[in-house]
Amino acid sequence: MRSRRPWLCRVSVTAVSATALVALAAPAEATPAATAPTAATTALPATAPALALPLATDVDHDTWQRDCRAVMDQALPYVQQRIAGARPGEKQAIVLDIDNTALETDFGFSFPQPANEPVLEVARYAEERGVDLFFVTARPGIIYAPTEWNLDQAGYESSGLYVRSFIDLFRNVAEYKTAQRIDIERKGYTIIANIGNSATDLSGGHAERTFKLPDYDGRLS
Repeated sequence: MRSRRPWLCRVSVTAVSATALVALAAPAEATPAATAPTAATTALPATAPALALPLATDVDHDTWQRDCRAVMDQALPYVQQRIAGARPGEKQAIVLDIDNTALETDFGFSFPQPANEPVLEVARYAEERGVDLFFVTARPGIIYAPTEWNLDQAGYESSGLYVRSFIDLFRNVAEYKTAQRIDIERKGYTIIANIGNSATDLSGGHAERTFKLPDYDGRLS
């Protein structure tokens, strides 16, 4: 049974500079931006109901995977319905956070980091049916290339990866991530789902529905 490893240890496998690691391990404290409502295209609620999750100091891998799957079991029927109901000419997209969302970042010690399987399954289902996947992360731009490579190795077909520029490192994380979703919308996409494990991944609107994976009261990055 795998237990959670300290975050700084597991990112050291990327062999990036100390400055980048500090920025990645301790992003600026963020206050979630106010949610801007978007026009609903289905009768489903905009946000998946919160699940009752444990607040254990150290969460084992099996528990985390079970809790992730419970969330994605809610996401899949919605994604299926939304894809089936796509409007003529509509370009659909799903936005995903990376650390402890798309990838298993806090468990084990390896590079490339493996996919979070419950998330990958839904992402692949959508991508195979014409939905583009975009990744919006608080990771700094200095590790863009290894991050892009890791996503590819894990099995994701990325249509775009957004990382923080040097200036973004000093910016409110929630506002930074909202701005990237706005940019995706400006490219003509409808963001049908936004998936992450932190409030800063999901606040600010510009997604029809959000799905929050467990972070155990902030114990996962």
